[in-house]
Amino acid sequence: MDRLHVDGGTLAYDVAGDGPLVILAPGLGDLRQEYRFLAPRLVAAGYRVATVDLRGHGGSSVGWPDYSRKALGADLLALIDRLGGGPAVLVGNSFAAAGAVWAAAERPQAVSGLVLIGPFVLPQPSKPGMQALMKVLFAGPWKVAAWASYFGTLFPTRKPDDFVAYRARLRANLAEPGRFEAVRAMMTSAEPDIAERMAEVRAPALVVMGTKDPDFGDPADEARRLAAGLRGKVVLVDGAGHYPHSEMPDVTSDAVLAFLDDPRAS
Repeated sequence: MDRLHVDGGTLAYDVAGDGPLVILAPGLGDLRQEYRFLAPRLVAAGYRVATVDLRGHGGSSVGWPDYSRKALGADLLALIDRLGGGPAVLVGNSFAAAGAVWAAAERPQAVSGLVLIGPFVLPQPSKPGMQALMKVLFAGPWKVAAWASYFGTLFPTRKPDDFVAYRARLRANLAEPGRFEAVRAMMTSAEPDIAERMAEVRAPALVVMGTKDPDFGDPADEARRLAAGLRGKVVLVDGAGHYPHSEMPDVTSDAVLAFLDDPRAS
């Protein structure tokens, strides 16, 4: 594990392989090991792959003053600089997808492509009572157990073979002091609409969405609307939930590698 010091704290990351740079950023409440199935396939295909923990997550430090998507985007740009200045393809799941979009808009010359998996980038319709429910579930002493239970719902078709061990590792990490506070801070961060910056993105983009992603009312429509805004492409992974890269890694890896090989192909 390597460490990158930026304003406000320290980020944990791993690097493997040689070739064009690809940076993988996990979703809120998860670890960089989320990409344990995708990363080796990219390395084997000839890419230099970095996986990075979000602020307050995994091996990164806690107690950051800013947990916004914009801050995450700045972290991704700082990691690109550390690893030679890029350009790099940014892969972001869930919350991290918005940070990747921000980075691509902020410094187009540093980002050669975007892969957005189960992405929260567009404004989401408010669901009656959902904020109150989240506050109850994720604020009490049961918060880590509640998150672990919720995590299990994000794999509607099949769980990875190592799911039990991985969830235990995730749960142990989130129980460390300051970690779940980072999760809550990201969930409630107030910031400018990242979607407003999509018009500034020049990099080719791929949106990967599981057709049964429970975080979206209509996953396919969400993917198509985001791809349209980025002038990008969509791959729908049939039956997958919020983590198609670990629920159906072969299908997802093939789609990501096809995009990396020729990002501007129709």
